[in-house]
Amino acid sequence: MPVLGTSGITLPTNIASGLWSKATTGSAVAQLSGQQPMQFGNVTYMTFTAPPRAEYVAEAAQKGTSGGTFGTKVATPHKAHVTMRFNEEVQWAEDDYQIGVLNTLADAGAVALARALDLGVFHGFNPLTGTAIASIVAGDRINTTTNRTEVTTAAAADTEFETAAGLLINNGYVPNGVAIDPKFAWTLSTARYSDGRKKFPELGLGTEISNFSGLNASVSSTVSGVPEATDTKLRAMLGDWTALRWGVQKQIPVETIRYGDPDGQGDLKRQNQIALRLEIVYGWAVMDLNAFSALNDLL
Repeated sequence: MPVLGTSGITLPTNIASGLWSKATTGSAVAQLSGQQPMQFGNVTYMTFTAPPRAEYVAEAAQKGTSGGTFGTKVATPHKAHVTMRFNEEVQWAEDDYQIGVLNTLADAGAVALARALDLGVFHGFNPLTGTAIASIVAGDRINTTTNRTEVTTAAAADTEFETAAGLLINNGYVPNGVAIDPKFAWTLSTARYSDGRKKFPELGLGTEISNFSGLNASVSSTVSGVPEATDTKLRAMLGDWTALRWGVQKQIPVETIRYGDPDGQGDLKRQNQIALRLEIVYGWAVMDLNAFSALNDLL
């Protein structure tokens, strides 16, 4: 039976499972903060705005209140899609060729969906337009943290990194990961002492950094927002990534669209095309923006 038929797409299991695997491994957010099971819709998390305190009580003495106040944070759904057009003749091709089409969709779509997660969580950007999304509030865009430091000279890159970590520690958090822009990864990997020795030879060229200064690390251009948006100058985001709660609220479906104009590019039948669409609904909430520290580049 053809993979692309009149009743829709029969997606081979190996492609379906590989699709989400690629989407997560291609995302800095997913590498640094594991997803959590999440129901569809607004999901409310309970938080401590002030923690309770234990009390020593003398024999026969009365017990006092332990304090502690509660708050809430709401993870809201955000839907992303990837829509790709093909000549309708692909439906009549051999199964192997049709599977190749689906592989192409899976590869390109997985990267796009992974970047959509990062761009939403870091900046609240719409990947297609590079502009801010009104429904992603400032409290759920971690680049709005007030913990910030700036690199003004390449020689100070590592010390400013330490400064960024110190901001978290002074707020009572322990940094456990860092998302790094490729430009900053290159700055770190090529940093040298006055005698020409590399400061961090273990970084190679900086393209595959997985650990830096004892922190889990992920390198992605989504940190700066390019090429989807104008460079934000954000070069690294350190954090206690347990403060980010995110998950997939709706599984990725694949839909064959044969009629209409699903993406504003003209009528499919008139242009002898079909469209394949992937959609995913992410949900996330940032428990405390003080759990993150931004490092900007002024070089």
